[in-house]
Order: sequence, then structure tokens, then C-alpha cells
Amino acid sequence: MGKYIEHEMSGLRQWFGPSREEVWRELSGQIGASYVDGGFWKGDKVQARHGEWMITLDTYTVHANNAHVHYTRLRAPYVNPGGFRFAIYRRSVFSGLGTFFGMQDVEVGHEAFDHDFVIKGTSEAQLRELFSSARLREQLERQPAVKLEVRDDEGWFGPDFPEGVDELRFAVRGVVKDIDRLKEMYELFAETLDQLCRIGAAYDTAPGVQL
Repeated sequence: MGKYIEHEMSGLRQWFGPSREEVWRELSGQIGASYVDGGFWKGDKVQARHGEWMITLDTYTVHANNAHVHYTRLRAPYVNPGGFRFAIYRRSVFSGLGTFFGMQDVEVGHEAFDHDFVIKGTSEAQLRELFSSARLREQLERQPAVKLEVRDDEGWFGPDFPEGVDELRFAVRGVVKDIDRLKEMYELFAETLDQLCRIGAAYDTAPGVQL
């Protein structure tokens, strides 16, 4: 019986590739993270410690027009001393999002990068500082689709954030099971946190929030 099940699972992997759990467990081992099995109701996630920040990788589903749209996301609460917020996305992917409250469109001074992305933020000077990192710009350019933003909290169904704590959030449509792409997403996310810290827009201190 055991050999039969193993054979069946091998056949499924040939047709559909490895499962999300297999890939995410392997990712956890490669980046020194923990794979958390939340069961049927909470779902699984990967949590990686980066400095004082905890980066969480998981998926969520949006119900719209009688369809279920799945997204892969990375999140990390962090201490945001000045309340700087931003959003960046490819022009061709999220062009219909409209405006973000309190944010202005900004060109950060790198022609090709400004052409490829819509960049919004509460401070033009800090946006230019943030994307002065060639490494960060290159990591963003490697992403076929990206929506990277700072939010003030998790919304109605998430935990309350203390005063001065916001959340960095990356989301992409679909359930990502390509381990190389997942590692690139994680590295981009970690580099963004580091760059926010370098420019004084984040503190490398525990935010006091558990996702």
C-alpha cells in the first residue's frame, strides 16, 4: 500500500510538479526560516528572522466576480519613526489602482526605472533616498510582477499595531512555487527593510507585533 501511494505521488509530481508545501519547506531550509503548518483554517506559512524583523510568507484569497483569486505575499511589521509610506508597482500590472491617499507620483531620477514603475510616496526626498540603492532597483527589475507598499495595519481582521508601527507588504498574483523566484522575492523584501533602516525610515527594533 505504501509503495502504491508513493508511486501515485511520484506520478502527480511529474504532472503537476512539487506541491507548495514541498517547495516552501525546502525554501525554509535554504534561508534559515521556520515552516509553520497552520492546519486547514489558518494555512501554512514560512517565517524568517531578519535582524529584529520577522518576515512572513503566506498566501491569501480574494473573492471577486464569482472567482477566487490567489495571491502570494510577504509581510513584516516594523517601527516607522516618521510615518513614511510608499507604494511601487509595474505600470502594466497594477495600472488601474488609482491614487493612494496622501501619496504623490514621483520620479526618483533613474530613467529606465521611472519608466517601468509607478512610484508613490509621502516624501519625494525619502523616495529618492530609498531607490538610490542600485541593488534594490535591480531586484525590483527582476520581478515580472510586483506590488510593494507600506500599510498602517492589517485591516479589520488583523492584529492591532502599536503607535508608530507599520507593515511592509509585497504581493503577487498566484501561488508561487518556483523556489528561485521565492528566494528573489525574499531577498528583495529583506533588502527593502535594510534600505529603509539605512535612510532612517525604519528602526531595527522589535515592533511588538506577531503575525
